[in-house]
Amino acid sequence: MSSAYVHGYHSRESERLRDQAGTLEDLLHSDTSYPAGSTVLEAGCGVGAQTVALGRNSPGARITSIEISVESLGEARARVDAAGLGNVQFRQADIFALPFDPESFDHVFVCFVLEHLSQPVEALIALKALLKPGGTITVIEGDHGSAYFHPDSAAARQAIWCQVELQRRAGGNAMIGRQVYPMLIDAGFDAVHVSPRMVYVDSSRPHLVDGFTKKTFTAMVEGVRESAIASTLAEPEQFDAGVRALYRTAESDGVFCYTFFKGVGVR
Repeated sequence: MSSAYVHGYHSRESERLRDQAGTLEDLLHSDTSYPAGSTVLEAGCGVGAQTVALGRNSPGARITSIEISVESLGEARARVDAAGLGNVQFRQADIFALPFDPESFDHVFVCFVLEHLSQPVEALIALKALLKPGGTITVIEGDHGSAYFHPDSAAARQAIWCQVELQRRAGGNAMIGRQVYPMLIDAGFDAVHVSPRMVYVDSSRPHLVDGFTKKTFTAMVEGVRESAIASTLAEPEQFDAGVRALYRTAESDGVFCYTFFKGVGVR
């Protein structure tokens, strides 16, 4: 089943997702493209932050992007229209109640979705049923346990833990990246291969300092401040000190590292 989206659906979160997608496009999507004429299902497109890269990298493929949130679907459609892409269609749908016939897609793409589901393996099994024999699934997930940085800070790690715990309580798993391989195996996929995609940030890479350390990761943690305090996971002063410590890693002598995991399997 789906869990609550711990980051919320406000405009600030949409902006964060746009920043994340733009910053990480090459790292995550440069090796994802589908042949002309193939049918692709993007499961859980959200606000379309990844959809534009998907459509742009596979101009001849026919992409169907589904999303359960009507509001997010509207944003995704507007984003794809603004990019001038004509190879993407949208449908409102739930991964656990998919409105498609079995074996109706050549490929499935799932990015930053399983972390929000309480039954991710069951979701992969449901998606596998939609693949034609020999079709592929691509799964991309992050892992908050992979975050490390300089200067190190117990307060920063505590603030990150608040986000992880809130997502756990909502039925998700912010450290699911390390489980991509076993989940794909458990769902019955063959020829599973997972590649880690590390984001390494120092001041010689200002686009990543701004786009990832500040606007993607720290903004995500900062975004759960009210929920963390309301849930008594942290005192306001303690949480704010953690966020300041994360921003501190974006200064000239700071370093920030985080790893995403990209898995591919075959039906």
